[in-house]
Amino acid sequence: MELNNEFRVGVPIDQAWATLTDIEYIAPCMPGAQLTEADGDNFKGQVKVKVGPITAQYKGAAKFIEKNEAEHRVVIDASGRDTRGAGNAAAEITALMVADGDGTKITINTDLKVTGKVAQFGRGVMADVSEKLIGQFVECLEGKLADPPAADDAAVQDAEPQAAASSDASAADAAPAAQSGPRKINMPEPEPVDLLETAGASVGKRLAPLLLLALIVLLLRRRRR
Repeated sequence: MELNNEFRVGVPIDQAWATLTDIEYIAPCMPGAQLTEADGDNFKGQVKVKVGPITAQYKGAAKFIEKNEAEHRVVIDASGRDTRGAGNAAAEITALMVADGDGTKITINTDLKVTGKVAQFGRGVMADVSEKLIGQFVECLEGKLADPPAADDAAVQDAEPQAAASSDASAADAAPAAQSGPRKINMPEPEPVDLLETAGASVGKRLAPLLLLALIVLLLRRRRR
């Protein structure tokens, strides 16, 4: 199924590009997601979702297959599998950034393929869910952009004199470490996304006929008694 979302952030396009292509920085804002490993433009992680009392955990990988800074366009290929073998998900996500006054408008197109329990939701419900999750993501992202980590900046400034005083031998030792391959990411495990709660009215509309039918059956049983 194809899902389309659009949102705006109140920062210039160059800052939006630098932020939204920094997966480690924005990962904590992604509902239900946990980044576990990074290796250049390749990432591994997991996503937890709930469908009522049932929790599904998808473990998978994502990678940039296009990162065009001149056009402010990125394409990400992602795939994951339910850890219990009950389904899988794959998506190609295309994001395009366009300057919008003093901010940036981001359009996201997602070509999503899902099997298993989560697939019981149709396109309409999944579109509503993705819209609400994008809203939560943007709210978190706006908070990070509006309140940069001053403490980290101060730490970097304090570290600069020490870095300048370091020996050439230390620099040589550090170079191989930067190219040592995949890095483990110590990110707290998030709460799973409750699809029924997030979908809200959309699911209610789908369940309404079933609830009405159940009510009729109960009334008929009472009359027979």
